[in-house]
Amino acid sequence: MLPLARAAMMLAIAALPFAGVAATKRHAHPAQRAAPPPAASAASANASDVPVIAAPAWLVLALRAKKIAPAQMVNVSTKAWKAEGSRMFVEPKTPVSVDDLVHGMIVQSGNDASIALAELVAGSEDAMVARMNQEAARMGLAHTRFTNVTGLTEPQHASTAADLAKLTATLIRDFPEYYPIYATKEFRYNNISQPNRNRLLGTDPTVDGVKSGHTEAAGWCLIASAKHGERRLVAVVLGAKSDAARAQEAERLLNWGFAAFDTVQLYQPGKPLATLRVWKGAQREVKAGFLADRYLTLPKGKADKLALTAQAQEPLIAPIASAQTLGTVKVSLEGKPIAEFPLIALEEVPEGNFFSRTWDTVRLRFEKK
Repeated sequence: MLPLARAAMMLAIAALPFAGVAATKRHAHPAQRAAPPPAASAASANASDVPVIAAPAWLVLALRAKKIAPAQMVNVSTKAWKAEGSRMFVEPKTPVSVDDLVHGMIVQSGNDASIALAELVAGSEDAMVARMNQEAARMGLAHTRFTNVTGLTEPQHASTAADLAKLTATLIRDFPEYYPIYATKEFRYNNISQPNRNRLLGTDPTVDGVKSGHTEAAGWCLIASAKHGERRLVAVVLGAKSDAARAQEAERLLNWGFAAFDTVQLYQPGKPLATLRVWKGAQREVKAGFLADRYLTLPKGKADKLALTAQAQEPLIAPIASAQTLGTVKVSLEGKPIAEFPLIALEEVPEGNFFSRTWDTVRLRFEKK
């Protein structure tokens, strides 16, 4: 199974306060880097050039919604038992817990575990694949198409480094309670111990995930994530020549990212970024800004070159609700646009009295002229 086959199966799958996302295909130089999730788009890739990647993405949501439970026992189908490729070695006559299947899927890259979980959650592998493609479309993974839950090579089954980086960022941001499983170095089931194939877990203490994968068609693939203090990076390497090469290239990308880039907080949440004119309201102005942290990853030494421009929806007519979107904050670096974020009302503004509303109605007519 390939890199996010397990990671995505842990999700109904950036913009998390990541330091950034590094992405490369084949043995590309680290400079082929995807933009960080907070800054919007990742580097585009030609879907025809990248290997197939499976990413079944709904198991975490099923767990969170309590549709399935970690201790729940699962009867393994013959189809799951006969799965090709890497396996955790489940047996059709021996029920296995959801928790064991999850660890077998993530740590041991078990295709049998992936199929068993897909059948449990969706009823069949085909039904799971349909859900996966619906979720990929919802997330805007434009170059991702699933035809199975194992990542085995099939026509039309493909993804890109940029899509996988976005998927990974969402996994780490939205499901922190399950992400530690990706740092598990070894898992034993059916008296068989298998190591996590992500070599960096044993050589770099800052690396805590995410997923390795390999097929003849895809080559050696690795999605790695590391955290230095509050900064986190994700590196995506697809189609390397060997197990050692994928680990080497991923670590090289991570080291380069931490050394070459800074993460900048644009503005503190709840702190006014702009004060906007309000018409027909009980007050004439409303404070606007961000409700959540907004981060950007920039080349070192470029933070002072950032410029923020607030563009309000004009005219702003009361009533205005707290947290209502009032416009857009456009961010540019050295005159070039790099990101956009919604401009949010930090307070509510109720309607004014009859007199003030009437007076503003008259004034607006002249404003429009």
